[in-house]
Amino acid sequence: MAQTKKQTVSPWLIIVAVLVGLFSFTSNGFADTEVAKESFNKGLELEKANDTKSALLAYQLCIKEDPKFIDAYINMGTIYFSQKNYDKALSNFKTATEQDKTNVDAFTNLGKVQYKLKKYAEAELSFKSSIALKEDAGTYKELGKVYYKKNNHAEVIAAFNKCHELGGGDHITQYMLGKSYKNSGKIADAIKALKKSASLRSDYYLAHSTLGQIYLSQEKYSSAASSFKKAMKSKTKKKYRAAYNYAIAVETSDPENYSVNIANWQSYIKMAKGKPKAKNIATAEQHVKDLKEAFEQSKLQ
Repeated sequence: MAQTKKQTVSPWLIIVAVLVGLFSFTSNGFADTEVAKESFNKGLELEKANDTKSALLAYQLCIKEDPKFIDAYINMGTIYFSQKNYDKALSNFKTATEQDKTNVDAFTNLGKVQYKLKKYAEAELSFKSSIALKEDAGTYKELGKVYYKKNNHAEVIAAFNKCHELGGGDHITQYMLGKSYKNSGKIADAIKALKKSASLRSDYYLAHSTLGQIYLSQEKYSSAASSFKKAMKSKTKKKYRAAYNYAIAVETSDPENYSVNIANWQSYIKMAKGKPKAKNIATAEQHVKDLKEAFEQSKLQ
């Protein structure tokens, strides 16, 4: 006997039906703030269930009922931001700041979207507005990143120092701080910040490489070689650059240690081959030949 197949209804269809019913309810002029709250809470539940599509519909209904329900705009903006739909995220966060000029989260999130859209001047204003309402380490971090993009070294230093003073920051903020100190000619402060960055993440290429460059310029070849060697242990594809500088630092400090210098340059060549931006391979190969000849000559003396 053939069995009747049990029909199931998609939860998504149920949600749509409920929302359509609510929209119809509001269109009859009986809407109130309770419907907005219920829709917002439903949106929170749907977000927790990773159903962002339904959550957006719930938040939209919430705003239809109460156009000044700020948290709904912020939550929608957050969803769009996570989806990299920056234009819609921008619209929602901007509306939130216009509706409530005292909402810290709205200004902070608006700044983050503007930063992603490379609207750095606008992002700066948004983060400053947020900080004016409430000082926060994370917001100072975001503001410092904006200044870093704008090459405003003094402002970078001020923002990240404030971030660190408030207990925030990480290896990236310490690196950016160190780089800004370096560009401002404050080398001792640069070294301190870069060392802190490296201590927070031991395999951070940029911190070790920048430290190596500073030591190399100071003719502290042993310290430079040590930093470049640590940079070479990172996973970045750029580490061949550290290998190049490592070979320079070691050879400059001990030019007649031919076997070591030859090995270091050969290591660089091996790492650099196949890298489109590596421009010194041919020069390094010729240098290896010259070193080998000099090595053979030294044996005859």
